[in-house]
Amino acid sequence: MAKRNFSMQAYWDSIADSWQPRLSFAKKPDQDWQLWHQESLEKLYDLMGDWPEPVDLNPEIAYSVTDGDLIRERIILDTEAGMSIPCLLMKPLNMPEDRKQAAILCSHGHGRFGKDPVAGIRSSPAHVADIELMNYNYAEQMARAGFLTLAPDLRVFGERRDGENPFPGRDPCNVNYVKGSILGLYPLTLNVWDMMRCVDYLQTRPEVDPQRIGMMGLSQGGTMTTFTTALEPRIKAADIIGYVNSWSGFGIHRANFCGSQVVPQIYRYLDTQDIAGLIAPRPLLIEMGIYDDCFYIQDQVTGFGDVQKIYQAAGADTDLWQDIHPGPHAFAGNKAFDFFKRYL
Repeated sequence: MAKRNFSMQAYWDSIADSWQPRLSFAKKPDQDWQLWHQESLEKLYDLMGDWPEPVDLNPEIAYSVTDGDLIRERIILDTEAGMSIPCLLMKPLNMPEDRKQAAILCSHGHGRFGKDPVAGIRSSPAHVADIELMNYNYAEQMARAGFLTLAPDLRVFGERRDGENPFPGRDPCNVNYVKGSILGLYPLTLNVWDMMRCVDYLQTRPEVDPQRIGMMGLSQGGTMTTFTTALEPRIKAADIIGYVNSWSGFGIHRANFCGSQVVPQIYRYLDTQDIAGLIAPRPLLIEMGIYDDCFYIQDQVTGFGDVQKIYQAAGADTDLWQDIHPGPHAFAGNKAFDFFKRYL
């Protein structure tokens, strides 16, 4: 009797085992890097679908308070018609308004509180627990290291979430992905758009040198850092934390993603390491924890190796850093401070 299969998981697994994206650099590692970069970047723009139309940012500083050695500000921006984004900005207490300072856009992960723990907000024991578990307050840490930092809420997170449990038993990211897909609009694209508008805002700040803007993020924040930096040339250096590894493992085999982290057909053409490779020749740091139970270390190391081949082809391998650390799915902070101080 012929062997028959009824399982969709087995079906996807069998496809993923031999899958290779059509534009994967690893497929033809001897190809011309510039031609690959141009073709792949054009394809990525195309896969992202329609982009919103810009509106005036109408920046509002809801408050500005001194907190020890930092200034904390709550900023609200308009990113498109009918949509605004709340952000937390931090800067050293005596940062001059001389248009010479570096800024870092800090994206949160798929956590309960959006931007707040990233900005060091400790308003409940659960906030504190997230900060301690993942060393999650990297926007606060970077501000104390001398940078101006901006931590925005992604759509359906933090202040942008439609209630505590808007779709019982379902991930709001997935529900909103389906809603957007029937319109041809994708949460990942909309979030990348919001990050681009945050860069617009950072370039208007009196403290900030418009040519000295970086980005960093853990987990889904790593997704956001990867896609945004690949698509936004004004970001001059990036730290991707706990993310770069093939969709075959974390996506197809383990379904460890959400509707806010994909666009249709993306893995048909590009893997995460290819998208990270599109950041080349700009400086890039990739952090990997050996006890990461979200993205496995062996997959991350393989992903880094593929990014390294792209950077070598681009003649920029000395500007690709790695931080393999003995920690979990978390911000290591071993090299990030030196990295941004060197490149920003």
